[in-house]
Amino acid sequence: MTAASLTAFSDDAQTMSLVAFTAVATVTLLLCVLTGPDSDDLDEFYTGYGSLSPLRNGLAVAGDYISAATVLGTGGVIALCGYDGVVLALSTVLSLMLLMFLLAEPLRNAGRFTMGDALARRMPGRAVRMTACGVTLAALLPMMLVQLAGTGQLLAFILGFDGAAVKTGCVVCMGVLMIGYAAIGGMKGTALIQMLKIVTLLGSGAVIAVIVLYRFDGNPGALFDAAAKGSGVGDAFLRSGLEFADGPFPRVDMIVSQLSVVLGGACLPHITMRMYTASSARQVRRSMSWAVSGVALFVLVMTVVGFGATALVGRAVIAQADPRGNTAYLLGSRAAFGPDVSTAETLLFTTVTTAIFLTVLASVAGMILACANSLAHDVFAARDPEMSPRREMLLARLSALAVGVPTILLAVQVQHRSLQPLVTLSFCLGASALAPALVYSLFWRRYTRAGLLCTLIGGTLSVLLLMPGTNLVSGSPVSAFPEADFNWFPFTTTGLVTIPLGFALGWLGTVASGRRKAEEQRRQYEAVEGWILAGAVRRGD
Repeated sequence: MTAASLTAFSDDAQTMSLVAFTAVATVTLLLCVLTGPDSDDLDEFYTGYGSLSPLRNGLAVAGDYISAATVLGTGGVIALCGYDGVVLALSTVLSLMLLMFLLAEPLRNAGRFTMGDALARRMPGRAVRMTACGVTLAALLPMMLVQLAGTGQLLAFILGFDGAAVKTGCVVCMGVLMIGYAAIGGMKGTALIQMLKIVTLLGSGAVIAVIVLYRFDGNPGALFDAAAKGSGVGDAFLRSGLEFADGPFPRVDMIVSQLSVVLGGACLPHITMRMYTASSARQVRRSMSWAVSGVALFVLVMTVVGFGATALVGRAVIAQADPRGNTAYLLGSRAAFGPDVSTAETLLFTTVTTAIFLTVLASVAGMILACANSLAHDVFAARDPEMSPRREMLLARLSALAVGVPTILLAVQVQHRSLQPLVTLSFCLGASALAPALVYSLFWRRYTRAGLLCTLIGGTLSVLLLMPGTNLVSGSPVSAFPEADFNWFPFTTTGLVTIPLGFALGWLGTVASGRRKAEEQRRQYEAVEGWILAGAVRRGD
């Protein structure tokens, strides 16, 4: 039994996948049109009236959190690096738990539509809102590029075609669809797509995981041993250190990378905006419980499928298909059936590919919506307090177009490069700028406007300055620019410097504001403390 026989996709599977993609795109766009808000109802567009039940809202949060980068990227790390990939996957669950226990309720109480609302609750002003919008765009644009740029290669891999023009066409078509979802469906429409995506992803993935375990007589130990053998590195596959073995400080690099995922993932704006769709603090808690459960279950599924890919296909074949292992989840799903695939198994594999297709669609649509909401509400509406709801919603929809079109053009340019630096950039910005800003704003009484601006601007600039020097950008065969070597920062992420720097800048900016300003801010915080921490009142302004 050869690796080629286990990884080749039949003509039937490719045809069914193409038909399924077309049907899903049509149906989901129709659902967005049917559930779209009225042209002058801001609450419905931004939050869906908070009408989603805890289960549905939790599924939407889980859907936002499990992006295509998680399914393909983290699944690839599990297949190529074993233990280190599992730790990375568990960090995503820990990140969502951090959001659940520390930030979810205060965020819901402090904000209304956007992260700018939450930060401006204590420190009103256009400077705060515009800076929050700028950081939102900076944090989500790289992640959107990753999802879109990987689309062409993913569809080419599934459908068996090649050619730069066809891949570019896929990127453009997917981008147009996602802009439509965000502009037409608003919060409720994108939530519906996220729910459909997570149910399909979990359902198909769970069945594949069971089939993989069945291939090893239901014995996880046998699966792990076979994966270690198929990895070509033996027991090192089941121990820490394989992913960062080439770096000068592998242990430190691994710890900082996990910390960046935990802090950054919890604070990315397209995740935090889902907190505003809950109608009460109790709803937030119940929603997050469902979200954590869904993400934890998928991490388990992804671990089994990733190890199954290594055991059944081999690490070398996975790396040959994609050096970063982005096709490992698909290869593991295909290999689980063996060389001879029945019609029922072809249908199941089509469900898996459709779930990944939905994942890309829903992930970018949610991110575009978060960026568009911030532009319309924090920049344009803040400039004109008398702006009518109808005009603000029109601006939000035009903002989706304004964000989406440059994203498509940039995605076309970067689609042939390694995309890992962009994923890391988003998480580092979340951990270094947004995390300290939210923690200080929600819990530190003396925190001042100067401290907030120092945190957001300083944390963002420090990440942007350090990231080009990491080994993800240059200096290795799998970096974004393998032909160059300007790697002067010996780590995979910037978090070792930028995370403590973000917190330190917030403290320094507050101290530099003077005691009088800090005391004034303390009094302002005490005036809204009941709203933020206990949800005593939720203001509508």
